[in-house]
Amino acid sequence: MDARFAWTLCVLCLVITVRAFTQEGFKEVLLKQLGLSEVPKLHKRDLVDLVIPDHVKNKYISMLKRHRVKRRALPSLAGILRGIPGNAGEALYSDTTMRQNLIFDMEGRIPENSEVTMAELKLFKKPLDRAKLPAKQSHRPVSNARVSVYWVQRQHDGTNRTSLIDSRLIPIRESGWKNFDVTQAVHYWLRNKRREPMFLEVCIEGERVGSHALEMAKAVRFTSQDPRDKALGKPELVLYTLNLEDYGGPGDCKEEVVMAKSTCCRQKHYVSFRELTWTQYWIIEPAGYQAYRCSGGCLQPPSPLRRFGYGERTCAVAESSPLPIMYLVKRGNRTEIEAAEFPNMIVEKCSCVTDG
Repeated sequence: MDARFAWTLCVLCLVITVRAFTQEGFKEVLLKQLGLSEVPKLHKRDLVDLVIPDHVKNKYISMLKRHRVKRRALPSLAGILRGIPGNAGEALYSDTTMRQNLIFDMEGRIPENSEVTMAELKLFKKPLDRAKLPAKQSHRPVSNARVSVYWVQRQHDGTNRTSLIDSRLIPIRESGWKNFDVTQAVHYWLRNKRREPMFLEVCIEGERVGSHALEMAKAVRFTSQDPRDKALGKPELVLYTLNLEDYGGPGDCKEEVVMAKSTCCRQKHYVSFRELTWTQYWIIEPAGYQAYRCSGGCLQPPSPLRRFGYGERTCAVAESSPLPIMYLVKRGNRTEIEAAEFPNMIVEKCSCVTDG
């Protein structure tokens, strides 16, 4: 069932983007395509103690990066944020991971009528304290630690929801600046439209499973936002934007055009997997995405041409791009996580096409 679900999901997300299905209509079509009478029983408890395997995480991150490279365009520097003054940015240590919380004040930092095309988190890795390295043993050499960055969304009930943003291997013995692509986290923050800072969490883990890799990773330390940390190089959030007056995407709708619905154009349309109650436990990442949809009308051919078989011209998708998705599958009593790049999920260009 999981393969059919994956294929159907990518097709139907394009359908809901173009035709603006209602949530109930989208669900009905999905169930019909899968031959199901009701949504499979997936609950929050399916996520308890569920660990994202490294190969799935790496595959998802690789697809995200490949997708972002295609969409970047001529960014200009909008600002360098260095955290909220006086806020320590808590660091937590456990037997398996080191987690460092970062807080950035985003309010008023993004220029009006602009789009964030890229955002980078810059962390300064402190020089290695060799005294903290474990004694050499007959293990396979460990050269790296895995560093992952999560966006943290504070819930109204006091709990946190995290979304994986970027993950990469960092050489343990090298110091200096390390950059992470957190564009998706900034887009999430903008989407929520909350007048609150942006919260990020940095997680340091072993390069691979095993106690030796874990002990090596514990030697990795980044500077913190704590004013008491006198090390040079505080964490930085670097924002890049496009001025939409100068670099607005070709064929994108302007507000007045959308209202009049007179010209075929690409309109913003956000799909939230968290708000769709029947997908909120199915889709692990992303929480949602900007899908866009085609809106507006087209000039029609003269009446004489219609008699020769020319159909009505309608505004439709001309180009689309894929979206990486991490989702749950049920195999008997087991719940597993898979990642795939689903085609035709994001409308890139709209055009007037002739029916038939």
